[in-house]
Amino acid sequence: MKETFGEYIRNLRVSNNLTLTQLAAKLDMDSANLSKIENGKRDFDYKRLHKLSQTFHLDIKALTEEYLSEKFAKTIIETKTNSKVFQLAEQKVEYLNQKNSKQGSLKF
Repeated sequence: MKETFGEYIRNLRVSNNLTLTQLAAKLDMDSANLSKIENGKRDFDYKRLHKLSQTFHLDIKALTEEYLSEKFAKTIIETKTNSKVFQLAEQKVEYLNQKNSKQGSLKF
């Protein structure tokens, strides 16, 4: 996705002929906050991802990946970090997965 998450939500809303007020009601939020999200002035709340996926019949895993990728990208931009952080994060994920699987296999 080459659009922001807020732009993505706006495009979903418009293509489904929903007003800000209608979509905001489906997501249990007010339309002013939804407008700020669509315009990039506020971040979408992770807790509402499931409602968003249900509203538009989207795959929750793919939607979560899109949401998190933007959060990571914003963090990298804000901290002026380079893309090496992704390589390090992949290594960290692999390590933590191995550590968790070993702990999960222990029997007491």
